[in-house]
Order: sequence, then structure tokens, then C-alpha cells
Amino acid sequence: MMTRSELLHAAEVCVCGQREEDYGTPEDSFRVIGELWETYIKEKCVGDPAAEVCIVPEDVAALLALLKIARIATGHGKSDNWVDLAGYAACGGELQSRPAVCGK
Repeated sequence: MMTRSELLHAAEVCVCGQREEDYGTPEDSFRVIGELWETYIKEKCVGDPAAEVCIVPEDVAALLALLKIARIATGHGKSDNWVDLAGYAACGGELQSRPAVCGK
């Protein structure tokens, strides 16, 4: 069992350490994920590729956090889900303070 401090430290290591060097910044990857989700939603859910759908990086952070919450709610509350949830919250909180523009 991890303490609060250990969990937050593990999340910090994830979002501020090697993972960013391996996969790029959350701003960049969440922007690309948002663009891919927009395309999918336009085609699959809305049925109109010209529809206006806007998913900004902080939306991606929130939706990925919900994925972790769903895992926890279905009995899969392993410590790594809690660590990832804290990491997504930190990224989303930082991203929210920046202006976001769809399609950019």
C-alpha cells in the first residue's frame, strides 16, 4: 500500500521524468490524441466528417482520468491506476491554465 506522499511522488516521476523524454510532452501527445478522437467521433458518433467537434488537451487529460476512475470503480484499483489518475489530474490542471485552440 502506498502513502499519499509516495503516490504523488510516483505520479510526479511519471509526468515530469523519463516518460516525457520517451513519449514527448503531454501538451503534444494530448493534442494529437484529441485530434484523433475528434475524427473518430465525427465519423462514428455524429456521422458527419464536417461536424464541429473540439477536444482540447485538457479534455484528453480529463477523459483519461475517467478511464482510470472506471478501472477503479470496476474493482481494478491497483496503485498504478491511482498514480496515473494523479498524473492526469496534474497534467490537466496545468494545461487548463493555457489557451487551447481546436485544430491546432
